[in-house]
Amino acid sequence: MAFWSKTQETDGDPPLRLSPHRRQLSDRAIQWLFITPTLILLVAMNIFPLFYSLFLSFTDYSAISARAPVWVGLGNYQRILSDKQLWTYFAITGRYALAAVGLETLLGFGLAMVLREKFRASGFITTLILVPMMLSPVVVGLFWKLIFNPQSGIFNYLLGFAAGQGPDWLRDPKLALWAVVIVDVWMWAPFVMLLCLSGLNAIPEYLYEAAVIDRASPWFQFWRITLPQVAPLLLIAVLFRTIEAFKAFDLVMGLTGGGPGDATELIAVNLYRIAFPPQFQTGLGSALAYIILVLIVAISNLYIRTLNRIRGEV
Repeated sequence: MAFWSKTQETDGDPPLRLSPHRRQLSDRAIQWLFITPTLILLVAMNIFPLFYSLFLSFTDYSAISARAPVWVGLGNYQRILSDKQLWTYFAITGRYALAAVGLETLLGFGLAMVLREKFRASGFITTLILVPMMLSPVVVGLFWKLIFNPQSGIFNYLLGFAAGQGPDWLRDPKLALWAVVIVDVWMWAPFVMLLCLSGLNAIPEYLYEAAVIDRASPWFQFWRITLPQVAPLLLIAVLFRTIEAFKAFDLVMGLTGGGPGDATELIAVNLYRIAFPPQFQTGLGSALAYIILVLIVAISNLYIRTLNRIRGEV
């Protein structure tokens, strides 16, 4: 029987071995091969338009004009900040955001408190509640337009009005904004509920057990245990919904188109009218977009500071 040592070579040429340095270069090349298209797409779709629109905000320019951008400095910003009508649209947006986000917070948190208690078909009910936020906002707007119809819709019927005798929610300047708020709450309260429910399920049970041993009332448990523990996630939900409220466009266009008059003319809707048909004032629209961006960043900063303070206390 022949025994072969580990150092003994077989017949033929020895196998080729890549050096560690060459293999490292090959791995790096593969990495750049995958990363480069993503970087190019990121620059082309996000970073370049961001800085180019910032440049256009300081110019007099129209996208449908063959004329090159004319530098006007802060002229567009001065024009926007001195326009009282635009401040009216900001005020309408603020009222819409305050009403919609406030109701979504209350309703979403309330639903999370109810669904936290496990009962028969609770999972199925939770799934049904989450369905509205999965739909397209434009489709939701058209769907609710039929519901608000005073002749054939069921909304006035549910309020106790006979067919044709209830108010026309979408054509009444006093009710149109509330109609948009109702639809927004119906669509996005489940989002707040989902975040709050995840926060409620993460609360350790021993906190409640200790509170029961100390004979703490349910109200005391809510204020001292439940609310402080779920507050960070609740504030994150409020932050996201506030940002989306200031950018709300598709739901309003599908439901009211900004009318009647300017009752639901949110600032994002007005931005669309300035930057696109019929006005096509690209420079002015870019300036308004950056003013909205600065406003959203400022509001987000306040929320984040509050969130950090709550986390420090909790």
